[in-house]
Amino acid sequence: MKIGAPKEIEPGEARVAMTPDSALQLQKLGYDCVIEAGAGEAAGFTDAAYEAAGVSVVKTAAALWKEADIVTKVRPPTTAEAKKFREGQLLISFFWPGQNEKLMDAAKSAGTNVIAMDMVPRISRAQKMDALSSTANIAGYRAVIEAGNNFDRFFTGQVTAAGKVPPAKVLVIGAGVAGLAAIGTSTSLGAITYAFDVRPEVAEQIESMGAEFVFLDFEDTQDSSATGGYAAPSSPEFREKQLEKFREMAPEIDIVICTALIPGRDAPVLWTADMVEMMKPGSVIVDLAAERGGNCELTKKDERIVSDNGVVVIGYTDFPSRMAAQSSTLYATNIRHMMTDLTPEKDGAVNHNMEDDVIRGATAVFAGEITYPPPPPKVAAIAAAPKKEKPKELTPEEKRAAEVAAFKAQTKNQVTLLAIGGALVLGVGLIAPATFMQHFIVFVLSVFIGFQVIWNVAHSLHTPLMAVTNAISSIIILGALMQIGSSSMLITVLAALGIFMAAVNIFGGFLVTRRMLAMFQKS
Repeated sequence: MKIGAPKEIEPGEARVAMTPDSALQLQKLGYDCVIEAGAGEAAGFTDAAYEAAGVSVVKTAAALWKEADIVTKVRPPTTAEAKKFREGQLLISFFWPGQNEKLMDAAKSAGTNVIAMDMVPRISRAQKMDALSSTANIAGYRAVIEAGNNFDRFFTGQVTAAGKVPPAKVLVIGAGVAGLAAIGTSTSLGAITYAFDVRPEVAEQIESMGAEFVFLDFEDTQDSSATGGYAAPSSPEFREKQLEKFREMAPEIDIVICTALIPGRDAPVLWTADMVEMMKPGSVIVDLAAERGGNCELTKKDERIVSDNGVVVIGYTDFPSRMAAQSSTLYATNIRHMMTDLTPEKDGAVNHNMEDDVIRGATAVFAGEITYPPPPPKVAAIAAAPKKEKPKELTPEEKRAAEVAAFKAQTKNQVTLLAIGGALVLGVGLIAPATFMQHFIVFVLSVFIGFQVIWNVAHSLHTPLMAVTNAISSIIILGALMQIGSSSMLITVLAALGIFMAAVNIFGGFLVTRRMLAMFQKS
């Protein structure tokens, strides 16, 4: 069987669905590869590079559609391309079946099978085929770059001889793949980054990337495991709370990256005209949802506009095409992985197994029947995050009662230990000679006094190791002081040496600790 990629005919589309590298991998599955002349030129892949990879280059799109048994595309087919469908042919591309009923009807009438790369279920096994994620990753990165190109300051804060430059404040709305890519790029450039999403389970991902999650005090949070990992429509009450929070933040935010989209629906308006008016002149809004209407009320598809108060609103829809080589490489890899699942025997023959969750989920038309919408995935896309209960605030009476209970427990433990210690001393005194008891009592008192001395020193002046060594040194000093008046010259010398070395250890320890603490103090 032959698999081919025609040249994309949508204005501004520079990507291609097959690269020389992906063609080599497809040939290992037993397929012959064919491509339309010039299909990869805009992405930096020449016809000569394809020919070197063993790909046949045909001159026209009509010839490719006629010759290829499997056609791979980036954009959904146009009306003219749909007329080239033929029976038994397989089309793999972004298809958006929920918005393209006429295209599905055309494929059904022609007997063409359709796998929509935008319908690949978001489960672990299908991540290698998730073209939406690989495309959104590039779009999120590029959105921050475009914002920086239109922003008139640094992202990171700087202090120079010429003055102080505050860091930019960036708000990312929607923390899907595009949003997380935007967060990662923004934080790496040094901006103070905030992010919001209706799914509470993404808060930890946001915070792990160095951004601050914007929390709403609202109980009606959703579980995205029930929606295939995507956000679902919010209630009117939640939406009002959300807009209220954004209005509160708008005057302080320099850059807004909008990425909120719900599959099969128009983009929700989350950044209204009055919020734009609150923003400072020179601020930038990049709306990745512009193709579906936009999250910003002022967004115009494929245009860059400037509001009356000097805010730049960017509604470009070709962010992946602005990095065509990288986008094409990732998308072609997604398709190659899809073909690997469709060709389990690696014999160059498609096995369209409708019992496979991934293949069934991505199939929009099969065997002359429309199979969209697919059944929900059997495996939850994201495990539901356990709700964290806030610790209960104690009343003053409850705090006092807890302190009294802790004091009583501590006193009970100390009395018990003293009683046991006293009993042990009495037991030793019954069988030990009087001279031993004299020294033993001195030793016990030294230990007790040394412990109390160290225990009452502020913890900030000690490391745990210094606390222990100082306690031991204090015991040594107390014992040596008791023996320094001995009639024996040897004992007196040893006691003096003990006092000297222990004193060096204590004072040296405090000196080192002081220098360590000074390292963490601002001058």
